[in-house]
Amino acid sequence: MFCPKCKSILRPMKDGNKKFMGCSCGYKENSGGSFKEEIKKENKIEVVREDVETLPLVDAQCPECRHEKAYFWSIQTRASDEPETRFFRCEKCRHTWKEYT
Repeated sequence: MFCPKCKSILRPMKDGNKKFMGCSCGYKENSGGSFKEEIKKENKIEVVREDVETLPLVDAQCPECRHEKAYFWSIQTRASDEPETRFFRCEKCRHTWKEYT
């Protein structure tokens, strides 16, 4: 619904207990009736907490539990002329260790 004076969108307004559609230019809609405020009930969003690993799984022996599979990633932790540092996380016990190359 638009204001016939200034063509802006009419918004719900309140004057005491009376509710009406009005505009910032001062126009008030005189429809004689009242409008209902609809409150929509929204569905709740369920949060599922899972540790989903997106890292590649490689053959590497864990120094803690001796499991043979670990997740792998690498980061440049030293100067740019030195090789990157490889990190591993055990698939079984979640122990993390690093390997310098």
